[in-house]
Amino acid sequence: MPAHAQTENSAASFPDGVTAPAYEVWGDVDVDPAGIFDDVPDADRAYWDRARAFGRDEVAPVIADYWNRADYPLHLGRRLGELDLLRDGVEIEGAEPMSTLAAGLVNMELSRADGSVGTICGVQAGLALRSIALCGTPEQIDTWVPKLSRAEVWGAFALTEPTHGSDSVSLETKATPVEGGYRLSGEKKWIGNASLGDTEEGGITVVWARVEGGEHDGNVRGFIVQQEWEGYRATTIENKLSLRAIWQAHIRMDNVFVPDSHVLERSSTFKDTARVLFATRLGVAWSAVGHATACYETAVQYAGQRTQFGRPLAASQIVQERLTRMQSELVSMQLMARQMTTRAEAGTLTPEQASLAKYTCTRAARRVAAEARDLLGGNGILLEHRVARHFADVEAIHTYEGTETVQALIIGRSITGHSAFAS
Repeated sequence: MPAHAQTENSAASFPDGVTAPAYEVWGDVDVDPAGIFDDVPDADRAYWDRARAFGRDEVAPVIADYWNRADYPLHLGRRLGELDLLRDGVEIEGAEPMSTLAAGLVNMELSRADGSVGTICGVQAGLALRSIALCGTPEQIDTWVPKLSRAEVWGAFALTEPTHGSDSVSLETKATPVEGGYRLSGEKKWIGNASLGDTEEGGITVVWARVEGGEHDGNVRGFIVQQEWEGYRATTIENKLSLRAIWQAHIRMDNVFVPDSHVLERSSTFKDTARVLFATRLGVAWSAVGHATACYETAVQYAGQRTQFGRPLAASQIVQERLTRMQSELVSMQLMARQMTTRAEAGTLTPEQASLAKYTCTRAARRVAAEARDLLGGNGILLEHRVARHFADVEAIHTYEGTETVQALIIGRSITGHSAFAS
C-alpha cells in the first residue's frame, strides 16, 4: 500500500491536533452590514433567492471538481434555464419581468457560487441573447431568444480576435455579400460557449464582422452562425488558470455562408456592438461584488474556526482589522453597483459611469480576494477552501468586457475632454 494511502487510512487513529479539522466555508455570514439591500422589492428578491439557493445547493457540492478538471458543467447551465435565470434583465414576451436590479443580484449570486457559472449567464444571456434582442428581426427574436433563455441552445458572442482584444473596433473578420447572404472568414479568440456545437442542444455564435462590399461596406454587422455549419471550426482553449469550468474557444471561419435570415438586420455599425457591451458592463461589476462576497464570507468563517497560538484567528487584532478592511471594500462595491443600477433603471446611466462601476468593483474584488487568500495561509490555495478559485477567477473578470486600462481611458476622457485611445 502506498505511503500516502496508509497515512490517509490511519488518520482516524491520530491524536487530536495532528490532523487538520474540516472547515465550513460555505455557511451564511452577514454580507450586507450597511443594509444596502434591505429595500430590495419582493419580485427582485425572488430572483435573488432562487439564484442563492441554486448556488448553495447545486453549484457548491460539485463545482471544485469541474473547475479542477477544466470541465464544463453543462447540467448547471441547463438548470439556469429551467430556473429562469438566463435572461440578464432582457424582456421576453410571456416571461415574468426581470428588472436590472434583479439581473444584477442574480449575477452577483451566481459569481458568489462560482465565476464560471456566473460567466455562463453573462455569455449566454448578457451577450448572445441580448445581441439578438437588441439587433435582431422579430422572426430572429422569436426563434432564438426563448431558446437561449431556456438553455435549449447554447449561445456565444464572438467579437475579440487573436490580434484585437481591447482594440476590438479594428476587427479583421470579413463578411462578403453574396447571393442570398454573406460569406464570413476570419478568426475569433476567447469566445465562451463557441465550441458547444456537438452537444445535445447545439450552439449558435453571434459573430461581429466588417462588411466588404455592398451597401454596408466598411461597417460592422452581427451574424447568427450555427456552429455546425461548414467552414466553422472552434477549438476549446486549454491550460487556463482562470474560469476553468467554462470553455472559451479559438474560432476559425473559412468562407462560412450565412443566409440573409441569420443577419442581424438592426446592426449596421460598431455602435450596435457597443450597445450590447454597454449593457453588460454593469453585470461584470455585480459579478465582482459576488466574488468579493464569497471571499469575505470565507475569510470570516475560517477566522472563527482556525486556531493558532491558542485562540481563534478571529480573536487577533490584526485579523479583525483585515476583516474590517475587507468589509469596507465590499460595502463600497455594493453601493457603487446599486447606485449605477438605479441610474440604469432610470435610463440615465452613461457609458463612463458603467466603466467606473466595472473599474472600481473589479479592482476592489482583487484586493478582497488577495486579502482572503493570504488570511487563510496555506489552506488558502486549496480548492476545498473556496477562496483560491475566486482568487483566480477575479483575474479574468478584471480583464474581460474591457481591461482596467481601457476603462480608465474611457473615464479619463470624460474627466479631461481628451481621448488617449488614438493620436
